[in-house]
Amino acid sequence: MGNCFSISDASEKILKALPVETAFKFPSPLPTFAQGGEFAKGTIDLGGLEVSQVPTFNKVWSTYEGGPDNLGATFFEPSLVPSGFHILGYYVQPNNRQLFGWVLAARDLSNNNTLQPPVDYTLVGNTESLNIKQDGPGYFWQPVAPEGYQAVGLIVTNSSQKPPLDKVRCVRSDLTEQCEADTLIWESNGIKVSSLGPTIRGTQATGVCVGTFTWQPENTSPPSLSCLKNTKLNFSTMPNGSQTGVLFNTYSPLIYFHPDEEYLPSSVNWYFSNGALLYKQGEESNPNPIEPNGTNLPQGGANDGSYWLDLPKDKKGKERVKKGDLQSTQTYLNIKPMLGATFTDIAMWVFYPFNGPARAKVKLITLPLGRIGEHIGDWEHVTLRISNFTGELWRVYLSQHSGGEWIEACDLEFQEGGVSNKPVAYASLHGHAMYPKPGLVLQGNDGVGIRNDTAKSKKVFDTGEGYEVIAAVYENGERVVEPPWVNYFRKWGPKIDYSVEDDVKRIERFLFGALKTAFVNLVKKIPNEVYGEDGPTGPKLKGSWSGDEK
Repeated sequence: MGNCFSISDASEKILKALPVETAFKFPSPLPTFAQGGEFAKGTIDLGGLEVSQVPTFNKVWSTYEGGPDNLGATFFEPSLVPSGFHILGYYVQPNNRQLFGWVLAARDLSNNNTLQPPVDYTLVGNTESLNIKQDGPGYFWQPVAPEGYQAVGLIVTNSSQKPPLDKVRCVRSDLTEQCEADTLIWESNGIKVSSLGPTIRGTQATGVCVGTFTWQPENTSPPSLSCLKNTKLNFSTMPNGSQTGVLFNTYSPLIYFHPDEEYLPSSVNWYFSNGALLYKQGEESNPNPIEPNGTNLPQGGANDGSYWLDLPKDKKGKERVKKGDLQSTQTYLNIKPMLGATFTDIAMWVFYPFNGPARAKVKLITLPLGRIGEHIGDWEHVTLRISNFTGELWRVYLSQHSGGEWIEACDLEFQEGGVSNKPVAYASLHGHAMYPKPGLVLQGNDGVGIRNDTAKSKKVFDTGEGYEVIAAVYENGERVVEPPWVNYFRKWGPKIDYSVEDDVKRIERFLFGALKTAFVNLVKKIPNEVYGEDGPTGPKLKGSWSGDEK
């Protein structure tokens, strides 16, 4: 991605030390795609309104404190806008990362007045009174849309003079929908700058992200801004099966496991064929073996506790299956449209037969927590979000316990040697939560909490080497036959309630004074999902299966 911007003399010395000065580039060339269909052709028709992603910018204004790493943020005007297209708003990003982003520009395809210039501007904020490091004051303007139109982005200037009316366009109201603040980008002196995203998101949702931002001082209402709406949501912009294969082979992550990890993933069929059992309520003494692909698993219904899966009965088999089988491991792909089919999400699901026990950190001491954190069956996932304009990876979602986080492509680690665009993820020891960097992530504070340890080792899974598409929305209506286990809606492990008091008291005996107090307080705050053994449901029952990530 080539981004361009100019730097004022006053800030050049400061900005040279900031990552934002350098445009991010992928380690290897981006994939190319065979002709056919509307995927990766550069523009998307939203229904009489054609939009294009603009990744090139000129710097307008910067602040050098606040926000991530207290390095400030920089605001940009889109540049090199394609001929006939119009700016809809400006772009901002934090200074602690390389320049990597885009905003949409638009043109009218229908000759039906889908775009109009504003009739005026409203000054929604300025930094004249802020005691911060900055390029002089910045001014933030909301376009005043004509009747029947909506503004979808703000304009930034470095002077108090209103921008020209032809600088930006407003969009006809029927081509817009409600949006909300999404990711916090910069915060200082009670002011929050956040990216904007559609309020309603999912595979059938029509809201389109414009790439713009909102400016909101505390105790004030945010500016009235909208997102775009894809009124032509026929999924013609989605990749076909062949193009999806190219995308996944290009961006399929490497997952590193901790060198001490005992409980590795496996394919579901390895799990089934190595003694996993299907139990039915009321018939617990007579469990059934599971057929390949789960052909004898109950289909549909609800997670009503009437069925569950479990490890083999015999102790030797149970301990062997707990450890998984990395060689057999596959990742299971759900290909889905997102943000009005302007992006493709490739959600990659990985199965583990067993989730190991948790460990606590109490200041300088690491404490094993006995059975706390254990459960049979563990589903984790990584999601690749790819632009349907270009086929470029935008961001990656890493699941972490009951939530997760989005990582921008420019903040990812890629395969060593700069030979590919495969990102790297790290699975935490025993818990298998995914993180973008090796090291310790503590669920807690002040040196006390649940440990999530990650490290690079020889135990690594190249997801591109073993995968199966289990669900997809393709451009040409190709259908994927879902294996029966996908529609098994009960638990993948038993629910086992037990008291943790014995484990807690055993650990307390070795602690004294402030350490003991800190540990007792930690136990009170341990998330509910860490207590007891309760197997998870499968991927299709997760909210992100047809919705957006949390």
